[in-house]
Amino acid sequence: MESADNRKIIHLDMDAFYASVEQRDHPELRGRPVAVGGSRARGVVAAASYEARRFGVRSAMPSATALRKCPELVFVKPRFEVYKDVSRQIRAIFAEYTPLIEPLSLDEAYLDVTENLKGLPLASEVARQIRADILRQTQLTASAGISYNKFLAKLASDYRKPNGQFVIRPEQGLAFVEKLRVGEFHGIGPATAARLNQLGIFSGLDLRQQSEAFLRQHFGKAGGHYYLIARAQDPRPVRPDRIRKSIGSETTFEHDLTAYDDLWVRLLPCLDTTWGHAERLGVRGRTLTLKIKFTDFQQITRSRTLFAPLQHRDQAERLARELLLAQLPVPQGVRLLGLTLSNLESQEDLVGQQLGLAL
Repeated sequence: MESADNRKIIHLDMDAFYASVEQRDHPELRGRPVAVGGSRARGVVAAASYEARRFGVRSAMPSATALRKCPELVFVKPRFEVYKDVSRQIRAIFAEYTPLIEPLSLDEAYLDVTENLKGLPLASEVARQIRADILRQTQLTASAGISYNKFLAKLASDYRKPNGQFVIRPEQGLAFVEKLRVGEFHGIGPATAARLNQLGIFSGLDLRQQSEAFLRQHFGKAGGHYYLIARAQDPRPVRPDRIRKSIGSETTFEHDLTAYDDLWVRLLPCLDTTWGHAERLGVRGRTLTLKIKFTDFQQITRSRTLFAPLQHRDQAERLARELLLAQLPVPQGVRLLGLTLSNLESQEDLVGQQLGLAL
């Protein structure tokens, strides 16, 4: 079996993807701070150009906050069909170099180029050529991280952004990881970083000094992953058949809502969008999660997990209604509702399971 340390993994990440597409297609926006999203008072930034990021504008930021930080910010309505078309174009470029492509979103993917279709000996040269092809064919720039596993490749792709690449070689992995703050580890969010800090764990070196038993005691299964990445190890292969972990939709309202009828009418389009994604992807899910964000920006999620995946939209609708009713009356006005379907399985797998049970 091939050693994980012999792999050549690239993490490709498009630079400010949505905003860059808009600047490409609208020359008058080039060099200006651009936000993709809604400019109205209750809007949210979906993506920000690098010019906007210099002012502190970030994705998921309320539009009103973004405008306070950058009064000259130009808002552009998202064009997701255009972004999907460009993403397919980029994916086709990847496929010229390797069949082992694991998409993470429209604008990033892992590639295993241990044996690439061009016969190039260096993964850094593969990354360079892919980035050049993307620029030539789409007029957009991409950044790349190159290493011997997915964790390090993902970290490396942030080091030369925008329009650059960075390599972490096997002999450099351990030293690279030990200097990082735990909050800089991909997969460790602010809440987990705070918990680690409370345990006296602030750096990669601190994390490496903990036993696997200790980390599993405090973080469960994730503790085993933290134990490995603190040692610059990540055995996960690039999975071209990777099923998305979740699909969902959410909407922000112009005015706060409190009445059930108003909330339900606004939640139904989220259900339609989420179920439509499931149909197109050929997946079904066992867990439905309701997200509610209140006037004060506090948010809650409520989930229900079933024994078998939801097979029909009316099942999902009944479950969504139950989740919403259980939260009434709401303690304050609601500014956002969302639904997420997770614990996904492909319909092909489900059919196979059913056939297996019938035999």
